[in-house]
Amino acid sequence: MIPAPLWSASPRLLIVLLIVVSSLNPIAINMFVPAMPNIMRGLDTDQATIQLVLSVYLFSTAVAQLLLGPLSDRHGRRPVLLAGLTVFVVASIICTTAQSIGVLVAARAVQGFGGCVGIVLGRAIIRDRYERDRAAAMIGYVTMGFAISPMVGPIIGGLLNDFLGWRSIFGLLAALGVVVTVVALLFLPETRAAATDPSERPGFLKSLAILARLPAFWAYALTCAFGTAVFFSFLGGTPFVAIDMLGMTGTEYGLYFILVPGGFMLGNFLTGRFSQRFGIFALVVTGSVISLLAVIGMFLAFLAGWYHPIALFLPMYAIGFGNGLTLANALAGAVSVRPDLAGAASGFAGAMQVGSGGVATVVIGALLSATHSVFPLTICMAVLALLGVFAAISTRVARQT
Repeated sequence: MIPAPLWSASPRLLIVLLIVVSSLNPIAINMFVPAMPNIMRGLDTDQATIQLVLSVYLFSTAVAQLLLGPLSDRHGRRPVLLAGLTVFVVASIICTTAQSIGVLVAARAVQGFGGCVGIVLGRAIIRDRYERDRAAAMIGYVTMGFAISPMVGPIIGGLLNDFLGWRSIFGLLAALGVVVTVVALLFLPETRAAATDPSERPGFLKSLAILARLPAFWAYALTCAFGTAVFFSFLGGTPFVAIDMLGMTGTEYGLYFILVPGGFMLGNFLTGRFSQRFGIFALVVTGSVISLLAVIGMFLAFLAGWYHPIALFLPMYAIGFGNGLTLANALAGAVSVRPDLAGAASGFAGAMQVGSGGVATVVIGALLSATHSVFPLTICMAVLALLGVFAAISTRVARQT
């Protein structure tokens, strides 16, 4: 039996706690990225295989969210959260000591399974406490807070890789996991509403089946999925574009990467301020269109022969900004279609979101390995951004705001 926290957090402190527990997943995804070329050489593998260290993490995260969300609806947010964080810590230790690419990929799969728990349950906890438009604002603020993690993650990862080696990155992740687990154990409360009869709560398959029959859920979830896939296409492709094609060091990559979560933070800040005033629909469409225009700008810059880090990272600042407007609002819409299934909806939408990102990284890795050109990256991002615009527009048909 897991003991209750030492004290019940106020609404403001609850948001701070959710930022803390949600930060592990983005920092675990981003921190090791500057070290990918070194890991490839250190474990004697190739570019397509090392890409699995990122892709497998994302696929595992997608599968885990399908399970963790419904489990939290049935058994509570707090026990599921603590179990996932414990799994993350153990897997991070295995990553630190891995002597082969197979062990590293397997450990990353387990790490992804546990690491996503803060994000998927964070959205459910917010929906437990707030109505839909207010939930969008709160998700925006939480996302703005944990966006600091991918901002500093590549910088820290690049420095650790350059001075201490790539294994130190996973050692730091293990230590951070321990700290976050202790914080959650001591202070994070249970927020799921108690049921008069727990057996009346839908099981895993029934919860997903209910959501799958709702067009509004699909509209919001697909908007998230395509927006996220644009970002992960960039995340999976740019380490090799930046380091191998543009000659940047891991540290330089990390410094330029600050632009991306910086834009994301600004977009989420505006979501927190204006989602209740303008509504979800206006912000998801605006953010999706901004992302599409930014990808087109990146393509034109490289087409004109301007092979400079700014041509790569400045459009990604705009894409980060667009996703800041889009994702929190679309996720709030997804978890509000059926508030009693907020955990399942968060997990289902999150699985689609991260799963699409995982597919994008695999495709981008294979195309870059085969072509050694930046254009497969920009073309794939453009197609995904266009699909995101269509999905965002469809949310009005599904459910007007």
